[in-house]
Amino acid sequence: MNEEKKLKKVLSNFDLLFLALGAMLGWGWVVLSGSWITSAGSFGAVVAFIIGGMLVIFVGLNYAELASAMPKVGGEHAYVHRALGNNMSFVASWAITLGYISVATFEAVALPTVINFLMPDYEAGYLWTVAGFDVHLNWVLIGSVGALIITVINYIGVKQAAAMQTFLTLMIVGVGLLLIFGAGLNGDPSNLSPFFIEGSGGIMAVLVMVPFLFVGFDVIPQVAEEANLPKKQIGKLLIFSVLAAVIFYLAIALGVGLGLNQSQLASTELATADAMASLFGSQFFAQLLIVGGVAGIITSWNSFIIGGSRVLYAMAESRMIPAWFGKIHPKYHTPSNSILFIGILSMLAPLLGESALIWIVDAGGLGIVAAYFLVALSFIVLRKKEPDMERPFRAAKSPIFGYLAIILSFGFILLYMPSMPAALLWPYEWIMVAGWTLLGVFFFINMRRGVYEEKSADKKEAL
Repeated sequence: MNEEKKLKKVLSNFDLLFLALGAMLGWGWVVLSGSWITSAGSFGAVVAFIIGGMLVIFVGLNYAELASAMPKVGGEHAYVHRALGNNMSFVASWAITLGYISVATFEAVALPTVINFLMPDYEAGYLWTVAGFDVHLNWVLIGSVGALIITVINYIGVKQAAAMQTFLTLMIVGVGLLLIFGAGLNGDPSNLSPFFIEGSGGIMAVLVMVPFLFVGFDVIPQVAEEANLPKKQIGKLLIFSVLAAVIFYLAIALGVGLGLNQSQLASTELATADAMASLFGSQFFAQLLIVGGVAGIITSWNSFIIGGSRVLYAMAESRMIPAWFGKIHPKYHTPSNSILFIGILSMLAPLLGESALIWIVDAGGLGIVAAYFLVALSFIVLRKKEPDMERPFRAAKSPIFGYLAIILSFGFILLYMPSMPAALLWPYEWIMVAGWTLLGVFFFINMRRGVYEEKSADKKEAL
């Protein structure tokens, strides 16, 4: 391959760590913490995050071994292709891309939503109403301009995007630590009661949020080909990022529980921010935490444009989707067209209004856990098919973590099915999943037909 068409090895240890950690510590810890505690109780929320964290750690161990063995762009695309073949690789790649694009578009809708908390009643220029939400022009512009800026940063180079990611992730962690410090200093242990609400049902209500909250560690495998470090280190960094995120979420849940009682939690819109104000006795600290939340929006957004564009690039390189997605910019050495594709979808997402937040989360969550299931299956298959494959990072001697990841990820897939607690909503969420599936089927059929016709022409020419 021409040198200028290759992705460059420019990412360091810290770049990879902060890409993953920043992806996992998005806006969810600011806006959802109250619902964790009111749904499951303070300790119930902790139990949910421990169980969900176990799923992510088990899946993460699968990824860590495979990423160190195959540091190829696209991550899941390469692992599933080697283990299960071309067709299943397409399914896994298309599913995880739905997850990544869902986060990128989610953040484009979340950004103007956050501005409501900093500047109430700022909307102007009514456009239309979607699912009961009035969409205004300046509301849309905030999300769309934000998407444009993030897209441009990624377009001109992954190193620039990683530098921004490091700065903003440190800001998120700093604000989170301030909340935890305040809870330890001024928190009221009596606020933690009741410890459990609705028993296992409450825990499950929190548990279904976990895949969306923790998706992001798998950005490391997507950019492994651009990492300038030993293969074994890739696996170690991935697991460290997951553990750090699990600890962060557990600490935030306890911090909010110590800062607000049940009646306060029931009436708050941003529990984490209100807990910060309560713990320090000043509304300034609530505003500070919201700024940290804005940083989280940007870091997640940034990571998933990076991850999603790399999967699309890998699929184009394998001739699963049109070659247009595989273009590498001659100057910036980024998959520029894939970045533009995700960026344009992000710019359009705010047109759907705030209601789209939930639709995007649920539809993307299904794609994420489906990809996790296929990666875990690939982990087990490769352990049997290729026991001697070089594995710089090895997740235990036996494939136990693969089997645990399969069981848990399949269980999560079931939660999204009709009549289950996290069932996709009709019609919006099913339309999103069906639309993405149909687009994938269109690409799959047409690209296979094109490859077949090309091979037939080559055979005729040879004869």
